[in-house]
Amino acid sequence: MEGELDIEGALVLEDVSDETGLHVAHEHGTPVAVRARTAEEVKAALARPEVSTVIVPGDRRELLDLDLRELTYGA
Repeated sequence: MEGELDIEGALVLEDVSDETGLHVAHEHGTPVAVRARTAEEVKAALARPEVSTVIVPGDRRELLDLDLRELTYGA
């Protein structure tokens, strides 16, 4: 949740399109946080092994209750 997690020292990205940034951060041991506003954005971010956490805005609190197993593999 935006503002509820200490992300000091992390690389904070708007999405996972920066392949080089993700790789470099991972190689240097820098945590990577990605902002997400939709279930698909959460899924895409967490599918990347470099991503430590996903940050969702306060008005999208329902994203915290996603069933990631179902979202990834189906019912």
